[in-house]
Parts: sequence; structure tokens; C-alpha cells
Amino acid sequence: MAQILDRLLLFLFSLVVGMLAAVLFAAGIGWIPEAVSERFVDQLYTRGWLQLTVVIAAAVTFIVSFRLFYVSLRRSGPTASSIDQRTEYGDIRISLETVENIALKAAARHRGVKDLKARIRFNEAGLDIVLRAVVDGETPIPVLTEDMQKAVKEHVEEVTGIPVAGVGVFVANVIQSGAFKSRVE
Repeated sequence: MAQILDRLLLFLFSLVVGMLAAVLFAAGIGWIPEAVSERFVDQLYTRGWLQLTVVIAAAVTFIVSFRLFYVSLRRSGPTASSIDQRTEYGDIRISLETVENIALKAAARHRGVKDLKARIRFNEAGLDIVLRAVVDGETPIPVLTEDMQKAVKEHVEEVTGIPVAGVGVFVANVIQSGAFKSRVE
């Protein structure tokens, strides 16, 4: 939301500065007669509504320029969270999305798993992986989840080289097979 607001402010600021530059350019090369410029300045000091309008416009322009100045100096973090590793050859950055996809791939290999989602967190102990699964209900859940935990841990550590602190599995639901039909009497 903040980026959309900043883009709108940048657009409005550019429009105001562009119009002001065009007026100053026209006055500078003589397209605006001197009498018109003098009359505007005179009215600026004598008419309260015009003075108030110019002061408000200048204040808003200053605030917008201050905001855009702040945005230009603000350090933006990486767009995607990543895990950084240093090797003797250089730096390696692996996004958490990549680790998530690797974990999902390892978990999806198990028979009985129908739907998977993963959440990855990184801390000092290593990766914490939480899987949310929907199962078919035909495979024993304790056996299935233990196999998934082991496979995901081994596969992620093998592929990424990052230690996995733990793999949690949350069985969210069991798929109902289509063979059962409800009967209402």
C-alpha cells in the first residue's frame, strides 16, 4: 500500500513541478507579459485567498518532496527473504521460497498426501519447516507424518546444505472418497 501511495505522490509531484517549470520557462523567454506577472505578484500580497492557496500548495509540495526524499534515501531490504551462506568461493543466497519448494517436493513424494503447504523459518539452530497436509486417510497418519518429516529433513539438508532444526507436520484434513453417498430418508 505504501508503494502505491509513494507512486501516486511521485506522479503528483512530477505534475506540479512540470507545470511550475513550464510557467517559469514561459515567463523567462517572455511569453508571459511582465504586466501579467506583476499583477499576479501584487494580487498575491493583497488578496488573502490567493495567498492562502499559494501557501497551502507550497506546504503540500514541500511535504511531498520531503516524503520522496526520505523514500529515495531509505534502504530497501531484499525483496525476498533469503538464507546467506559464505563459502571459500563466494557468497550463496537461497530464497526461503526455494527451500519451501524443495520441502514440498520431498513431502509430495509420499503416497497418501493430497494437498501440501509449507512455511519456512530460519533461526540460529537451522531451518524450521512446518508442513500443512491433507491426507487420503488410507495410510496410517503417524507413519505417514514420520516418513514425511524424515524425508523432508534429509532432502532439504542434502540439496541446500543448510541444517534443518525441525520439521512439523499438521494434518489439516482427510479427503473423503467419492464412494460414499449420503442418504436422506
